[in-house]
Formats: sequence, C-alpha cells, structure tokens
Amino acid sequence: MELDDRKLKILKAIIANYMETGEPVGSRTISKYTDLNLSSATIRNEMADLEELGYIVQPYTSAGRIPTDAGYRLYVDKLMSDKDEEFAELKETRNELLERVDRLEEMLKQVARVLASNTQYATMITSPHYQDPKVKFVQLSQVDDDSMLAVIVVDGNVIKNKMINVHQELVNDEVLKLNILINTFLQGAALHDINIEMIETMKQQAGKYAGVLEGIFQGVIEAIHEAEELEIYTSGGTNFLKYPELSDATKATKLLEAFEDKKALNDLADDAINKADENNIQIYIGDESPVKSDDMQDLSVVTATYQLKEGAKGTIGIFGPKRMDYKKVVSTLKSLTEELDDIFSKKKE
Repeated sequence: MELDDRKLKILKAIIANYMETGEPVGSRTISKYTDLNLSSATIRNEMADLEELGYIVQPYTSAGRIPTDAGYRLYVDKLMSDKDEEFAELKETRNELLERVDRLEEMLKQVARVLASNTQYATMITSPHYQDPKVKFVQLSQVDDDSMLAVIVVDGNVIKNKMINVHQELVNDEVLKLNILINTFLQGAALHDINIEMIETMKQQAGKYAGVLEGIFQGVIEAIHEAEELEIYTSGGTNFLKYPELSDATKATKLLEAFEDKKALNDLADDAINKADENNIQIYIGDESPVKSDDMQDLSVVTATYQLKEGAKGTIGIFGPKRMDYKKVVSTLKSLTEELDDIFSKKKE
C-alpha cells in the first residue's frame, strides 16, 4: 500500500488538528479541514489505510484517530514546512536578556526561562562542553617556606588552585624555571597527552623539585575533569500540567522527576551533540529519545546546539507532548542558536 498525496494530506490534517485540540480527529472534521472535497466515507477509508500503515491509531472505540510516533516522524521529516518563521515574542525578549546578563551561567538560566515562558513547554540548556579540554597555563607562586600555590587554568576558563607542600625554600629564579618547565610541557596539552614518558622527562628536568610536579599533575587532572562536567539548567517543568494527556497526577509527578534527572539529561545532551547535522536540530519522538525512561515515552524533545568561539558546544532542549508545535519549536531554536553563536563569537571570554 502506497502513501499517495491524498493520504499524506489527510495525515497532515489529522496531525495539525490534533496538535491544536488534543482531541481524536474524525472523518467529518477532516472533510471540513482540507480542500480535498472528499466524502466522509472516502476519508474514513483513507484513514483506515493510514491506520493499517501504522501512522494513526484509534485510541478507543467510536473515537477519531490520533497520530502514532511513526506518524509524527513522517510529519517532521516530510510534511512540516521548511520555511522558518521568526518567533516574534522570543526575538523581542532575546535581545534584552543577552544585553543585560554578563555572566554566562545567568545568561543560560535566563534563556531557559524565556524559552519556557514563550513556548509553554519545558526547557533545558547545558553549559558549554569542551571535547578534550586542554591546559591553558599553570602559574606557580611560593606562599611560604613549606608550600606553593599552583593556579591551573584549562579550556572554559576553569581555574583550579592547588596548594603543594615543598618542604624546602625555593628562590625566585627556581620558581621561574619551574614555571617555564611546566608550561613548556603542559600548555596546550589534553589529558591523553600527559603520559608516563612526559611525566618522567619533566621529573628529570625538575631535579630535586620533582615532588612539586606530583601535586601539579593531580591539580591538572582535577581541573580537566571539572571542565568536562556539564551544568544543566531547566525551566518550565510545570508546563507539562497544561496538556491533558500529561496532567494525570501520577504521570505528571513521574514526568517532573524524570525532567530533573541530570544524568538522563546529560545523556540526551551528549546524543544531541554527537548527532548534530547541518541543520543543527534533532527531533526525538517518544521512545526515540536517548533518555531511556518509561516516564518520558509520552514526550517529544527537540534539541539544538550552540557553540562558543573556542569550539565548546552546549545543548538546548524543548520538551513537550507529542502534539507539540514542531514547526514553531524548530524555528525558535534555529533563531536562538544563531543569535547565541553570534553573541559568543563576538563576546570576550
């Protein structure tokens, strides 16, 4: 059985109507909704074919039809218009939030809040994630006769202060030589670059101060791991309650708990970045989500990736019912990520 143009138009009409009302769609509604000029009987036959193909389903006897996950997937892949529509409300608010917020953390929290408010869905945004973060520099300073302070800076301007016991006084020239030695080897190095051979070479050149290097290596590893960690900011979880199919008390409670599971959201962010294509948009419908939770199977998630000028990437996600307005959500994310990319490309870190 083929999906001809008539079936596609009927499927698109069913999905559009269900997105708007949240109610099963019958043949009489479709006869008024489209310009096909078909009888209700003909539409019923076409709907039966669509049901057999797995694109729609009858939720209960004597009801109309609702889209299945396969129906939504066909819609977002082939039937949704490619034409972008600027989300005017977000455009107006976006400039204000980006101009007034200086700290990246506060900006990201504000983006999540604005998205949730304007889309009426739940939203998340992650901090920028550095693949293989590298050491920018290490600065050694003597605190007293027995200790030194190592200030370690890695990508993302993650700073780690490490106190190191030296048990011997170092003169300024010796501290300078150690600084030169450490930065010669470690500046620009990722974790996988710091191998046994490098460590042994540095210890030999450090001579009697080789013990100082142990504390520095430990601090570098801690700083790199910190740079690799994602901060995840969420907003609008209570928006789930606005949709009847998600508002059952038990289901809503589980949804809210799943939405606050940072480990699951981290998996989603990783998957979205790894799959990001030229369009920079990923759409997960129901079980397609990498968040393997039964509580999330009634949701769709749309993600996009933004990028800092050093190459670090973050993920923005919008969570809603499967009947969410995909066109508006995709357009919103495209517009916002373009704006963020532009801001971050010009912004001094």
